[in-house]
Amino acid sequence: MKSSLPKLNIWLIIGSFVVIILGFALMAGAPSGATEYNPDIFSFRRITVGPMIAFAGFVMMIFAILYKPKKK
Repeated sequence: MKSSLPKLNIWLIIGSFVVIILGFALMAGAPSGATEYNPDIFSFRRITVGPMIAFAGFVMMIFAILYKPKKK
């Protein structure tokens, strides 16, 4: 089965998918419930770092799909 994307593009897509998963993992954590308040939901990691890394992963995904390697 032949893919329509070159092998380099496939590896770039896999790498950007890993970055997206990392961003979402950084946003994860213990929730704040009705009976107890968890101030960690407003931490710098969950509010700023995680979304920035996930957004960078989505930008990398667009680049990985549209990238056209130079022909020899």
